[in-house]
Amino acid sequence: MTTKELTKISLLVAMNCVSAYIIIPLPFSMSPLALQTLIVNLVALLLTPRQAFFTMLVYLLLGLAGVPVFTGGTAGPGKLFGPTGGYIWAFLPAVVLMAYLRGKEYNFYRYAFVTVVVGMPIIYIAGVSQLMLLTGLNWRESFLMGVVPFLIGDVAKAVGASYIVKKLKVIN
Repeated sequence: MTTKELTKISLLVAMNCVSAYIIIPLPFSMSPLALQTLIVNLVALLLTPRQAFFTMLVYLLLGLAGVPVFTGGTAGPGKLFGPTGGYIWAFLPAVVLMAYLRGKEYNFYRYAFVTVVVGMPIIYIAGVSQLMLLTGLNWRESFLMGVVPFLIGDVAKAVGASYIVKKLKVIN
């Protein structure tokens, strides 16, 4: 990888780590509202699939090693293999697939479509699956707790990332 590629990856890893601290706890959910999905979408929309993969892999490994980079400053295997860890694991396949499907040329509508229709479902399906598996909640309860409170905000962050990327690609 070139110095420019490594710099972009490093900056996006750092932004992802910082964004995990920007949260609003929800009393009825195990997951808080977080700015992190905005950065996850930026990773997918700014980087190649390979670069996006390495960005999320570094993030996951930092958290697994105990660096407090997960939502709210948490870390370790307990978080990744706990009830809400499925959302974090899903970042890896989600960014790769979104980066691959977004196309080579900037198109706001395509970017927004890929982030909302491809990325969000991957993250939600993995997150809800692990939530159900580890808590014993049924599908409906898990969906109401792990998806519904986040839908509007995640759509807004996906659309916002699709817009921000246009401005960032100018300086790329």
